[in-house]
Amino acid sequence: MVIAGEASGDTLAAELVAALRTEVVAAESQATDDVQPLHTALEPRFFGAGGPRMAAAGVELAFDMTRHAVTGISDVLKHYFKFRRLFNQLLELAIERQPDAIIGVDYGGFNLRFGHAIKQFVREHSGMFQGWNPKIVQFVSPQVWASREGRAYQMARDYDLLLSIFPFEKEWYATRVPKLRVEFVGHPMVDRFAICDLRLTRQSADDASIANRKSQILLLPGSRPDELHRHLPVMLEAARMIKSKSEVRFGMVLPNAELAVMAAGMAQIKVMREPGDLAFDLNSHANLRCYVGDLAGILPNVDVAIASTGTVTMECAFFGVPTVTLYKTSWGSYQIARRMVKVKSLTMPNLLANEEIFPEFIQNAATPENISRAAFELLRDEARRTRVKTRLAEIIASLGGPGASRRAAAAIVRCLTARRPII
Repeated sequence: MVIAGEASGDTLAAELVAALRTEVVAAESQATDDVQPLHTALEPRFFGAGGPRMAAAGVELAFDMTRHAVTGISDVLKHYFKFRRLFNQLLELAIERQPDAIIGVDYGGFNLRFGHAIKQFVREHSGMFQGWNPKIVQFVSPQVWASREGRAYQMARDYDLLLSIFPFEKEWYATRVPKLRVEFVGHPMVDRFAICDLRLTRQSADDASIANRKSQILLLPGSRPDELHRHLPVMLEAARMIKSKSEVRFGMVLPNAELAVMAAGMAQIKVMREPGDLAFDLNSHANLRCYVGDLAGILPNVDVAIASTGTVTMECAFFGVPTVTLYKTSWGSYQIARRMVKVKSLTMPNLLANEEIFPEFIQNAATPENISRAAFELLRDEARRTRVKTRLAEIIASLGGPGASRRAAAAIVRCLTARRPII
């Protein structure tokens, strides 16, 4: 059973499922000198909740979880009854089908509660003829090192395996909950983008813009509707301010056409449908082309990005794109978070570097004036951009080489073959 609740988790889960198919069959097959093998493996079956990429990977989805993604504690509370209904539906499905393993992919708040509920059910129903005891796995550590450290102790009681994608996390857990099995497998992003080394080539779909030497700024407002509503107006106003100072081309990448059309409606701009993208005409402001997907094909052509904090900042780091980051949430969520968050930055490349590589603006500081000024300073300071790219290359090198999904799958298979008594 696999559960992912966001677009980025949907991608991670789809890649993991593909790797698991290979690893499970390889682990269960036993070759012999005979014509027939001693034992042949059955194709593993996957079900759960996620998004379109998981469905394409062959996961039987109870529903599309990515359509319900929200940010911030107050937004979760607003949809409490909906999430409780989805939670209970998945819990009943797990109990009915009794999978060998339950794998949560990112989406820590939901998945940690789900893992605890499963383990609690198993403890309450242990005994003769009731031997179901699935392995509970979390792929991508929740950011317990940033806030709510106590969740790590609950994970140690409930989880069989935690798969980490950042190198510092294993040591962090080892000093606090050494009984929790944590394996650093590397970042799957490296696999995703290492197919061709786009960092070293800047092949643009728009050669004319390079010939004219126009700088390019990419807007990355987020992958959820609420992020789009909070971030896009600020980014558009910042783009207009930058455009008034310099001849700059703007692009925007959104994960799906639904969000792209939503963005067009918010900005009251005309949408021209073209193969693979939407062209946004900002009339007297800036010309902005909105692409649906293909972030890896666009980032190599970008000079500076303006992005929401989150997974996309690591993708910017991989391609060596100096980035200005921002994050805005509801007033209630911000008031709660500012009292809980212990880290100095919400931008992962900054945390990995232990310094502010990407200028970051949170909540009230995320104004068009601040963002446009920071982006324009990066744009005109080539020496600074070069220094940033050097640090980003060092960060990416620390994430390990290709093969993260395969290593994660192999760790899950090892976990499945291990025995753990019902507690």
